[in-house]
Amino acid sequence: MNIYDIRRYGTWILLFTAMVMVGVFLLVSNRLVSDLTVQERERMEVWAGATRQMAKVTTAAMDNELPEEDAWAADDIEFLLSILAGNHTIPVLLTDDKGTIIDQRNFDLPEPVDSLGPLSDVNMAYLYDKLEELRRGNNIIQIVISADNSQYVYYDDSKLLKRLGYYPYIQLIVMLVFIAVVYFALSSTKRAEQNKVWVGLSKETAHQLGTPISSLMAWMELLESLGVDSDTVHEMNKDVKRLSTIASRFSKIGSRPQMESEDLNAVVVHACEYMATRISRRINFSVVPSASPVQVSMSAPLFEWVMENLIKNAVDAMEGTGDITVTVGRDGNRGFVTVTDTGKGISRKNFNTIFNPGYTTKTRGWGLGLALARRIIDQYHQGRIFVFDSEPGRGTTFRIDLPLDV
Repeated sequence: MNIYDIRRYGTWILLFTAMVMVGVFLLVSNRLVSDLTVQERERMEVWAGATRQMAKVTTAAMDNELPEEDAWAADDIEFLLSILAGNHTIPVLLTDDKGTIIDQRNFDLPEPVDSLGPLSDVNMAYLYDKLEELRRGNNIIQIVISADNSQYVYYDDSKLLKRLGYYPYIQLIVMLVFIAVVYFALSSTKRAEQNKVWVGLSKETAHQLGTPISSLMAWMELLESLGVDSDTVHEMNKDVKRLSTIASRFSKIGSRPQMESEDLNAVVVHACEYMATRISRRINFSVVPSASPVQVSMSAPLFEWVMENLIKNAVDAMEGTGDITVTVGRDGNRGFVTVTDTGKGISRKNFNTIFNPGYTTKTRGWGLGLALARRIIDQYHQGRIFVFDSEPGRGTTFRIDLPLDV
């Protein structure tokens, strides 16, 4: 198992653990909300009982007929009033059996209330709207005063209960935002560090190659003057120039390359012609150019490097035998190149992983070719390189999209 598989599985494990923790947290919070809801219900039942007793006492007092069983209520009327006045947190409406509001407590009314006068029309309209809303809920308690006289208590959740209900979700959102910010910061730092490594490695490689290449060029001139076979010198010269091209490519990593308008057909054909002479004859290598020019802005040396990497990967995937087809075309406002092989294919879970630095399935390889290819296409050409199609055992198609030069 490579580092990217470990990181992927580790990410899923962390996400699962985080989800379990969030679930437990929400479960505990909901349990607290449920317990507080029960407590508020019990408080309102006590309040409703005090209201019922007060209504009986008041009715009997008005009729001068206080029933014997209710005699204690007259003596303890201050106690009943303290219960009724003790509710400072739970919004409550008291209505008669016809739906007329008799009393209200703890609502944030839209207009100021005169403690000695009746409520304004605006406040009453607000309370009746609240009443309709509360009727659709379960927070209702019936108070039976007598056989033909009932009152109803409608109450809403207290501000504390509402806040406690919202709090877990607000905390969850804050936590997710914090994790996202931290992840973005770490990713940006990691990406910046990788960029410095890429640039430093590339430029150091170009610098180290520069001295021996210059020396080899001088030796080539000496060999030619000594009368060495011209064909041999010519072939050696081609390899030295190739080394010089490679050094030039590395030197361009980290700095903005010079972009020129090029026909994608010509650049692809040139890269393929070079590779065709350096792969096994058991591989059927074909190029299908576009019927018309596909003009794009590019750095031809760097793009040819990408093509060579893709073709080399295709050759390795087929283990020296099979078919490679390179196709050039246009799709809307973009030109594209596809490289299709008949190799061992790639599983879908690795479609993006293969572009990570260090990822390789070869026993001898650094896993940098596709990583460099993506950097060249994405950052320098504002294009896109991706696995267009692949299936294990049936081959792979890579695709490069580039914006047309208009």
